[in-house]
Amino acid sequence: MVTVAKTEQYYEKYKAINVTFSREVIQVTGLLTKQVYLKCGGDFWPCVVVSSSFQGAKIVASSKSKLIEKLHSVNNLGSLRLAFKEPDSTSPLTFFINIKATSGNPYGATNEMLVLTLQYTQRPPDDFIDIIGRVLDANISFSKRKEERISLSKEAMRKLQILAGESAVFIGGVPRRCILRDVSFSGAKFIMVGVAKFLLNKEASLRIDFQDPRESFLIQGTFVRTEMIEGRTDLIAVGMKFNEELIPMGYKMRINDYLSSKPIERVAPAPAAAPAAKPAAPAAPEEKTDAK
Repeated sequence: MVTVAKTEQYYEKYKAINVTFSREVIQVTGLLTKQVYLKCGGDFWPCVVVSSSFQGAKIVASSKSKLIEKLHSVNNLGSLRLAFKEPDSTSPLTFFINIKATSGNPYGATNEMLVLTLQYTQRPPDDFIDIIGRVLDANISFSKRKEERISLSKEAMRKLQILAGESAVFIGGVPRRCILRDVSFSGAKFIMVGVAKFLLNKEASLRIDFQDPRESFLIQGTFVRTEMIEGRTDLIAVGMKFNEELIPMGYKMRINDYLSSKPIERVAPAPAAAPAAKPAAPAAPEEKTDAK
């Protein structure tokens, strides 16, 4: 039920947004590029997916083949075959999405390749929506929750699937041991041996290891904050800000999977001040009576 609800949420929020299949997106989604075909009239034509939303896609195919003639003969209808690598399986996840080709234009300076615009004539399978939705959701969350810190308790490390709190930071290419204390989309805090004044504003790369599946990310950034550790003259706490343009997509998705399982923490508004009490009306003067 949770998976179905998440898929529906992805579809409604992101159905018109395109994902470009860059090398990094191909890697994190597990797209098997050599197993992508356009099926038309019973024949399979190899192609390259350039981008896709939940409503359509752009592909590149050879103009020297007879694909265009074949499309014209079947009223521009066909299906796009996609295949993705599954982490725990030797068999790929494959499915077909029915399409209608709406336009075709030359690709590049030569006339050897064509860019075809495809409109999906059916809703894509839930597996496809989930794969692409995770990428889109991570990018949206990155822009909204980039400064939200995750304190690395044992429970948080288990849910994030961080392999160990002990890691390494590379300064000038030389690894230095460190202990992670918190992470976010845009940075991290860790403890290491060093002298604060020599590390501030230094560029470095932080390695963070994850499991299930096992992968490591080397994230570039700058030391923006240093703090002394009370009682230890040899240790300092370092705050590192990542270079946002170089943060790996896989790391964003790991952080987003954790944050999306928790509600966004919001600061409760301060209670409204009670209205000031009105001053009491002056007491009426006593009526004097003559004692007789």
